[in-house]
Amino acid sequence: MGGVKAVHLLTLGWERLPKAWSIDGWDPSDITVEPVPGVLVEVDGGFVLLDTGFNSALIKDPALYKRFHGNNENIAAILPDGIDEPLLESLDILGLSSDDVIAVVVSHLHNDHAGGLKHFTAGQPIYVQQLELEYGMSEHPGPERNGFFQIDYNDPSLNFVKVNGHESESEVSVVPGISVIPTFGHTPGHQSVIVEFAESSGGAGFVFAFDAGDLRENFTNEWAIGGTIDCDPALTIRHIRRLKALARERGLILVPGHDPVLWPRLTSALDSVANHFPVGLTTDALFSD
Repeated sequence: MGGVKAVHLLTLGWERLPKAWSIDGWDPSDITVEPVPGVLVEVDGGFVLLDTGFNSALIKDPALYKRFHGNNENIAAILPDGIDEPLLESLDILGLSSDDVIAVVVSHLHNDHAGGLKHFTAGQPIYVQQLELEYGMSEHPGPERNGFFQIDYNDPSLNFVKVNGHESESEVSVVPGISVIPTFGHTPGHQSVIVEFAESSGGAGFVFAFDAGDLRENFTNEWAIGGTIDCDPALTIRHIRRLKALARERGLILVPGHDPVLWPRLTSALDSVANHFPVGLTTDALFSD
């Protein structure tokens, strides 16, 4: 049986924003800089990409930046210096191209997660929750005001595979070793991703919360997230607790979506073991000061 062989964490940019977007009730004058994540998972037959970062064209062009990102003036989108396409550059460093990606999973369709879908128009399946796609394709200005840019994903060349996790909130396998679990609230169809290494690669793995919990504090203190759509932020604590329990029961490492300390810490830990599971590393150890 196949499964996950290696995991590469990709930092595809950053966002400068009030911490109140990540923690409900936080002082809105407290500004933080959070990484924009991507995760490349090696499986039998190729690579699966989890999230795609920004559409760089909408950041580099001043007029396009004002047109799209200007709707959320308290959030600044930042690309790595001197890099035109961070996702393609990250793949190139690994000796890969977008053609090596056999499937994509998008946690949600916000611009910092779905902006790189333009690189995957060759028919690769793109797994997204049905409710997320329905909301994202609905008439503007509502979704766009909430950070959904149809220019990123409203393309008939994209092969969306809709996952219907609304009724049962059940975990759904997309390829061996990778499954999605609905964690609605941040967006109407947000999903988190479970990645489990094959036994031949040592076992164990990760729960990538993505925006079900941006920061360490969301999980250690069980604090609700700040940015939600049509959802009482307090209700997001249920998903935070569910992901914590799932990681604990399976011996997986829980990874917040945008933590500026934990993301580089885990990136370094994976690099040190050639992107295999870092034996001995636990959620508690990752979260420790």
